[in-house]
Amino acid sequence: MENPCTTEKARRDYVLLRKALDQNDQKAYAELMSLYRDSIYIMLMKIVKNSDDAEDLTLETFGKAFRYLDKYTPQYAFSTWLFRIAVNNSIDYIRHKNNSPQCIEEDLSSTPMLIDRSPSTTTPTPEQEVMDKQRVRMLQLAVEQLPEKYRKVVELRYYQELSYDEIAQELGLSLSNVKIQLMRAKNMLSEIMVNVRNAI
Repeated sequence: MENPCTTEKARRDYVLLRKALDQNDQKAYAELMSLYRDSIYIMLMKIVKNSDDAEDLTLETFGKAFRYLDKYTPQYAFSTWLFRIAVNNSIDYIRHKNNSPQCIEEDLSSTPMLIDRSPSTTTPTPEQEVMDKQRVRMLQLAVEQLPEKYRKVVELRYYQELSYDEIAQELGLSLSNVKIQLMRAKNMLSEIMVNVRNAI
């Protein structure tokens, strides 16, 4: 990764990126998130028209960006790269939601996959039923392997469908801590499920 140094903003982002990559500097990650979080959220809110969905997609955007930070090339501004990830995630989300709402499963290669928890208008084939059961089982196995505090936020958010505010009240956490823990839980799930797939 070469230093673009084209603008003050690019130089600032590059310094933070190098700290995050080379030193695993958590403050650098946090600063990158704080710099772009609001603008990413506002953009996603305009697309999905739902605050909780926009929050989820914002966290997924940063989770994916940080997971693949070593693949970022500075020929583009970091903000451009980040917004592209956000837009792609929102497109995937809308496309999948139209087919099967209320998703909770993570596709570990990149973007979220969906588990249909609503009545279907079509009768699934035997093959589809087997595949759906396998996907649900894979997710359950992955969630069970999460550390307790991360497993709890996942269960409250996706199984009990609580809002962020309700989760914060339930666990006695700040709203920001709930969001951070959920983002970390999703990142852990994406790694765990690679092994779960191989074990089934």
